[in-house]
Amino acid sequence: MTTRKPKPLLGWREWVALPGLGVGRIRAKVDTGARTSALDTVWMEEFDEGGVRRVRFELFTAKGERGPGNQCVADIVESRWVTNSGGGKENRVVIRTPVVIGAFNKEIEITLTNRNSMKFRMLLGRTAIMKTFNVNPGRSYLAGEPRLET
Repeated sequence: MTTRKPKPLLGWREWVALPGLGVGRIRAKVDTGARTSALDTVWMEEFDEGGVRRVRFELFTAKGERGPGNQCVADIVESRWVTNSGGGKENRVVIRTPVVIGAFNKEIEITLTNRNSMKFRMLLGRTAIMKTFNVNPGRSYLAGEPRLET
């Protein structure tokens, strides 16, 4: 009989890093009810660079943060219709970028949207965590600080 190694646990909220976007730490809500991860953008602008569709956007990593935010640029994977938390449909830009959760580093898809009215600037959806983590909804910050390779 083979024994499976248990998956590491995440709490309902975790600190994550997005090194491909220059974000060393952002608080994310872990939401197994959401299929896709989402990131708050203050503004965004799509553009073409050498035949590649890209997006330039600004984000803040903390609620209530003011002044210039993080200026980010990423390739656009696609645009996708997503049902938001209020039940409305939105056409969102989808990017792909590495995410660091504790000691784990993996590439995930993230949609860009205005989450200004939400408590968390980032939502970590189930496609980003399935097959890698289990979630304990009664706990928080089980993965610890994101461990970036230096």
